[in-house]
Amino acid sequence: MSNQLTIEKSTHQQPKPDTDQIPFGRTFTDHMFVMDYEKGTGWHEPRIVPYEPLTLDPAAMIFHYGQTVFEGLKAYRADDRILLFRPEKNLERLNRSSDRLSIPPIDEEEVMEYLKELIRLEKDWVPSTPGTSLYIRPFIISTEPNLSVAPSATYKLMIILSPVGSYFSGGLTPVKINVEDKYTRAVKGGTGMAKTAGNYSSAYQAQAKAYEQGNADVLWLDGIEKRFIEEVGSMNIFFKINGEVVTPSLSGSILQGITRMSVIELLEKWGVTVTERQISIEELYQFYEEGSLEEAFGTGTAAVISPVGELNWLGKKMVINNHEIGELSQKLYDTITGIQTGKLEDTNGWTVEVK
Repeated sequence: MSNQLTIEKSTHQQPKPDTDQIPFGRTFTDHMFVMDYEKGTGWHEPRIVPYEPLTLDPAAMIFHYGQTVFEGLKAYRADDRILLFRPEKNLERLNRSSDRLSIPPIDEEEVMEYLKELIRLEKDWVPSTPGTSLYIRPFIISTEPNLSVAPSATYKLMIILSPVGSYFSGGLTPVKINVEDKYTRAVKGGTGMAKTAGNYSSAYQAQAKAYEQGNADVLWLDGIEKRFIEEVGSMNIFFKINGEVVTPSLSGSILQGITRMSVIELLEKWGVTVTERQISIEELYQFYEEGSLEEAFGTGTAAVISPVGELNWLGKKMVINNHEIGELSQKLYDTITGIQTGKLEDTNGWTVEVK
């Protein structure tokens, strides 16, 4: 590695949470990784330090212009091993997001080694209860104190860790989703393909409306015609229609999910017809009325596979598979989580062991 990593160990170790009741993203480990960027110097001073609050100038550009990107991946306990699932894809996507937000790229191989070192130090935080994992959040923020509307000259890359349970409280219980017809998440040419903060906070009003109506999340339609299905707030979306699996194509406004990619590769390997194409909500409703909509499920790092039992659109209710998890959704969940936790052989080379 071109930069020498330094490690400052914490003198205070906080108690590990009860692994049967871990809320998502509320508990953090004893240490975090930090690295700085300065124009003309590049990324430098990689370090693992005790988890602690940050001190930033009030004029730091992150507060004013939202120049930031982040990622989400997990470490799993596989008996006496700790496994990461396709982590190189997350770092590749972090750089794609950074490019869209005018943030300088990281050295993916170098940061991967820093990440492994952080997990080695915090290995006791990786929970072993089924359904739990150690969530990994790398993120970059702009730190230059400057109110000019231009890319920052300085940045901070950080990685924090959080032991987690299921993302949705119901686990694999099929969720209800509201089809959003008013608000827009993203448009082609915007930042929808990047994992950046504004994409999420701008969705809060639509999510609040969905929650009030008893739904777990929002299904977004395209921002121009409000017809074509894009993605769920926290997941990519798939539909099984007459035996064929259909998912919206990556149009420039949809996040390129790592779990999405893995599902497509598995389906193709299993001989299941999978098509990436534009699909409208009207077309989906027609399939539903014909009895052809057999399953629907979301895919993402947090939930892995989340079966959808109901879609609510303009007062019309689409109940899918009688609110029960479908056979294909269950198989995908069992296969991916089996690979992630080492219970199934990884014939695809997706897992990386942290030794």
